[in-house]
Amino acid sequence: MIAIEDIDKIEPYVRPVFYYETDRMGIVHHSNYIRWMEEARMDWMDKIGWNYKHIEDEGIIIPVLGVSTQYKTMSRYGDTIEIHTYLSEYTGVRVGFFYEICDKETGELRCLGTSSHCLLDSDNKILFMKKQYPEEDKLFKALLKEYKEKHEKKK
Repeated sequence: MIAIEDIDKIEPYVRPVFYYETDRMGIVHHSNYIRWMEEARMDWMDKIGWNYKHIEDEGIIIPVLGVSTQYKTMSRYGDTIEIHTYLSEYTGVRVGFFYEICDKETGELRCLGTSSHCLLDSDNKILFMKKQYPEEDKLFKALLKEYKEKHEKKK
């Protein structure tokens, strides 16, 4: 797991826009942003030391409860995007993520997104992180605090 003092050093997920993700006009189809958010979430989890394969092997599953997007500007074939991923909700049984998708070269905002998830064990029963995974619970609380502090400054 990442050290709490290092959480502000988490780098954004960077990827190119591929041709197959675009329509006839070379503009990214809207459904791809949700796929990119999932890629970014998996990358973020790897960076904090909570690899998805590892947690599934531990019997933890994180089903999606909801996803939302706000499209701001178009991404096109040939662009490189970066996705800033933040833990924006944590209750001990639910997690939520906030995503800022930007053009890597210009910094122009392309899309904002959120996803919400619950934490379940392999029997599809609610997982209580504080009780069953106290170190991860402590880290998630710190990550949520960091997100709130960073986004309060933007207001």
